[in-house]
Amino acid sequence: MSATHPPAPGAPALPDRPPPSGPTAAPAYGDWTPAAPAEGESEDESPASRLGPLPPPLTSRAHVGTRPPTYDAEPTALPAADPDDLDALVPDTVLDGARYGACTLRAVSVRGDSARYRGEPRRDALLTARFGAGERALVLVALATGTRTAPGAHLAAAEVCRWIGAAVGRSHERLTDDIRAARRADLKAGLHRLTDRSLGKLRAAATEQGLDPDDYAATLRCLLLSADPGCRTRVFFGVGPGGLFRLRDREWQDIEPEVAEVKGEPVLGFGSAPHETPDGDRLTMDLGIPTPPSPYEPAPEPPREPFRFRTSVARPGDVLLMCGTGFAEPLHGEPELRAHLADRWSGPEPPGLTAYLADTQVRVKGYADDRTAVAVWEA
Repeated sequence: MSATHPPAPGAPALPDRPPPSGPTAAPAYGDWTPAAPAEGESEDESPASRLGPLPPPLTSRAHVGTRPPTYDAEPTALPAADPDDLDALVPDTVLDGARYGACTLRAVSVRGDSARYRGEPRRDALLTARFGAGERALVLVALATGTRTAPGAHLAAAEVCRWIGAAVGRSHERLTDDIRAARRADLKAGLHRLTDRSLGKLRAAATEQGLDPDDYAATLRCLLLSADPGCRTRVFFGVGPGGLFRLRDREWQDIEPEVAEVKGEPVLGFGSAPHETPDGDRLTMDLGIPTPPSPYEPAPEPPREPFRFRTSVARPGDVLLMCGTGFAEPLHGEPELRAHLADRWSGPEPPGLTAYLADTQVRVKGYADDRTAVAVWEA
């Protein structure tokens, strides 16, 4: 039932409208019906369709190089799922960002073209976390990459990110004080211990599951940012290969910290008896009998990846980029990609999340691994 209300005093009377009828009648929305075009005006020329000229297209590119990559640009196959273990699934893409102190953070992890085509999970894991509040807050960004071809690579990467996140979170007040006071030696020693404990837990978890620790393993790279606007000290630490770059005055700088490497194969019998007698006679006889390990010395462990650490003081306008090998390798190998990103990231404002995602997905033929990249813009 509907009621008819008389017009307000002084208001013009509304014309009577017959009820719509027939299949061609325009649908009514409440008491309003779409207005018909004015005389001499077609539907295509109505004011609502004239939106003005389009802005120039964005300069983002799908790929660099002479040819596009072989794989499709979009995901093809999903990883196989276990109905009893759906927590093991990881999304194709993770995107995050924040603004604290003098810096703006952008972080992304994208499944590689090869994994998208083969229906394999993303082996890279990404964790962004804030501990504390106000100017004493500490931001941690951790990325990890599981062992290639290992079935649980993505699980190991996610697990080590959670462990280093928990360790940093429990110590964030001390770490915040050390960063603001620029106590480099204390930071290096403390973060080295936290990293070793996290990777040790990963090896222990592999043993508990009956897995080879070399298969259930991951590299780990982390960045610590203070929310204090007056603190521009940025701390990088981790274990394993990847990339650490700085974009300053439109030029890329490779600032990956150098590490001491143990060269050559492990030496059997290091610290054992000399190879010659006091009289100078050389002991060259080899009967092919393996020497049993000494009961007084622990069995030698396989060589581990060296710990990587670097602190840097940011300047206004700098862009600090931490990434895994899937993004570091094309940056090293394709100058056109470096030039493109330098143009995109040297503007007065950091890119938004969607623009940053598009920038990090610019493809290069021959590079199809997962891409995980964390960038910090300095105000």
